[in-house]
Amino acid sequence: MVRALLGLVKGAVVGAGVGFGAFHLGLGGGWGYFVYGAIGFLVGLLVGRPVWSHAADREGTVWTSVLKGLVGVGVGIGLYAIARFAVGDPVLALAGEARPLTSWTYVFGGAVGALYGAFVEADDAPAAKKAEKDAPGGRQAEK
Repeated sequence: MVRALLGLVKGAVVGAGVGFGAFHLGLGGGWGYFVYGAIGFLVGLLVGRPVWSHAADREGTVWTSVLKGLVGVGVGIGLYAIARFAVGDPVLALAGEARPLTSWTYVFGGAVGALYGAFVEADDAPAAKKAEKDAPGGRQAEK
């Protein structure tokens, strides 16, 4: 549960950060697929076990993070399409201005990042500690 909350926060920060940059660059409207796909990709790379931890681990592989990122592209684009077309892109009024939800990229990007980040972080829970195989004397260690 704690890992899911941690992933929720980390994903929200990554998503809101990318969304904030996209908002100030004016990447709204037709750029939505690119923006939310990029948010999903970055959340997949950075949340859970980040890409650099896989590179440092001899038993791990970098492709795990890349696959999480590629799945994140699909999740981000899918959530954008659901919000825009299936739900009808509801209007959200923030700071005295009313816009469609997906136009507030830092708000909706934070939500997309939080949802996918919670899933990735909960999925990447660390494995249980392995028991020592060989204890002194040739026997397995007892717990």
